[in-house]
Amino acid sequence: MRELVLDTETTGLDPKDGHRIIELACVELHNYIPTGVFWHWYFNPERSVPREATAIHGLTDGFLADKPLFGAIAPDIVKVLEGARLIIHNASFDVGFLNFEFQKLGYPPPISMERVTDTLALARRKHPGSPNNLDALCRRYGIDNSTRTKHGALLDSELLADVYLRLIGAEQAGLDLGARSAEVTVAGQAAAVQVRLKPLPSRLTAEEAAAHAAFVASLGDKAIWKRYGDALPAEPVQTAA
Repeated sequence: MRELVLDTETTGLDPKDGHRIIELACVELHNYIPTGVFWHWYFNPERSVPREATAIHGLTDGFLADKPLFGAIAPDIVKVLEGARLIIHNASFDVGFLNFEFQKLGYPPPISMERVTDTLALARRKHPGSPNNLDALCRRYGIDNSTRTKHGALLDSELLADVYLRLIGAEQAGLDLGARSAEVTVAGQAAAVQVRLKPLPSRLTAEEAAAHAAFVASLGDKAIWKRYGDALPAEPVQTAA
């Protein structure tokens, strides 16, 4: 399953008041494992950025003046989002802005909330009565957010990806090393997890294998180690002469 952890920065709180998206970032997860792939854009909003907004995210009119318009990048954004489940904190805010931008350009249909997981709603259900903003959740889960001096779509997406995996208990989904293939269930959905099909070669030397065998022999016939004698590598690696 492909998921995109997404965040935006805007000029204000409501697109109906003329506010626009000025930054968008997405971080990709595949079967709850970060792929290392991300997308990040800044946009010229064709309007001024209020000082109150700049105080939150640090983006100014001068910085955004030479950035592309949202419409110029919209086809690429649509391709990136296609087929992915979207992971967003306070999702109605970001989805509202994205749908406004796409609809303004004549892109039907709008993003449906059915394809969105709102991590704010997840956090409120899991930690009722506790602060559930991104900083608070980072503190709760021991995630280093020390570089987050201002809001930023890319950094916030990266932090939210870590928070999301901890919220759903999937931060170690890929660590089932005892099977050729595995399946985990996260948030009620089954997901295949890729694991190593061929074990790594042993790094045990011939001398170490011989010493271990002598030690096991000295323990007597009832020693539990006798049960695992076949687990020793048949061909220990040779030490250099």
